[in-house]
Amino acid sequence: MAPSSSSRLLISHSPDLKRLEDEGYELEIRAGHLLVHHIPYVTVERRITYGILVSTLDLAGDRTVKPSNHVVMFKGEAPCREDGTAIGTIEHADNETEAFAGFMVDRHFSSKPSGGYSDYYEKMTTYANILAGPAQVIDPAVTAKTFAVVPSDNEESPFHYEDTATTRAGIRAVTDKLRLKAVAIVGLGGTGSYILDLIAKTPIQEIHLFDGDRFGQHNAFRAPGAPSIETLREPTSKAEYFKAIYSRMHHNVVAHDHLDESSIELLTGMAFAFVAVDQNDSRRMVTSALATANVPFIDAGMGVFEVDGSLNGQLRVTTNASLVDGHLQGHIPISDHGGDDEYSRNIQIADLNALSAALAVVRWKRFVGFYQDGAKEHSSVYQIDGNRLINEADHES
Repeated sequence: MAPSSSSRLLISHSPDLKRLEDEGYELEIRAGHLLVHHIPYVTVERRITYGILVSTLDLAGDRTVKPSNHVVMFKGEAPCREDGTAIGTIEHADNETEAFAGFMVDRHFSSKPSGGYSDYYEKMTTYANILAGPAQVIDPAVTAKTFAVVPSDNEESPFHYEDTATTRAGIRAVTDKLRLKAVAIVGLGGTGSYILDLIAKTPIQEIHLFDGDRFGQHNAFRAPGAPSIETLREPTSKAEYFKAIYSRMHHNVVAHDHLDESSIELLTGMAFAFVAVDQNDSRRMVTSALATANVPFIDAGMGVFEVDGSLNGQLRVTTNASLVDGHLQGHIPISDHGGDDEYSRNIQIADLNALSAALAVVRWKRFVGFYQDGAKEHSSVYQIDGNRLINEADHES
């Protein structure tokens, strides 16, 4: 059941229909009628089955108005109470009729409140509750609220299906602040892959992935998801591996190889970038190119080491939000450590990767105004042993 663009527009512009959809009812609009699918009810044999409630729609342009008719149509058998006796209070007509071209209904119901129904939410939920009540006595788990997947036909949406989480929360206008043209993630090891997992749920129009390394078995233990052994046997780059996963949700996930001097100019077309690499020479090249191109970015790094049989260390999130890279000195490491340095072991743990990514994405959302940003810090460090988050520099420093 894929709604047309006009149906989506009508639902989004009509608070009563939107409320029905947000609460999980399966809606369809066809030929000027509202159809609510998957309504549970009890048959005369005391069997639970499902039918469709149908109502004519009264409209004013692209939105509903107060229903002028309290009657609904129903496609299904005669509904009964839990003991198999008919629900006589709503009976109106039980003859098969054509509701609209090509769609037959089996009966009509009538339950008219004083003054009629205020909107289609009240009308359809009243009938849905009357029918579903006896079924829920027999089986409390049955429901008309299935939260069925709603495909997206909004040409401006980067998603394959509707972002009902945002609409249910009522934060559409705030979420639109995340609607950037193109965002890059450079490095898809542990932290970068979790960054992707988080920003793939936002309305960024294009997400560009830069990492040509093969997705290996060790990556499976510090990345979101759970690849099969067959997947691990396939020689796939990290960028292509994660593109295949997140393209199931997002239209425009673009995979690239490693960045080098010949391809670094690809970053100049980005609206924002996340840098999550573990080689400082690569970090130096990427952050320098981004700063030169005036592309705001966040660099996420971590240093974890073993001390007396336990792990300790810190996570760092540094933001080039002011487009002035002077503050980066001392915060972003750009020279490689010697081979004897304890960080050279490159210890990474999935929970720390996930936390580092979350800190980076929350900082980005503060930067674009999704969250309030009182500190406007350039760099922050999370210390593992003390469970402390420290802002190392603020906007005024």
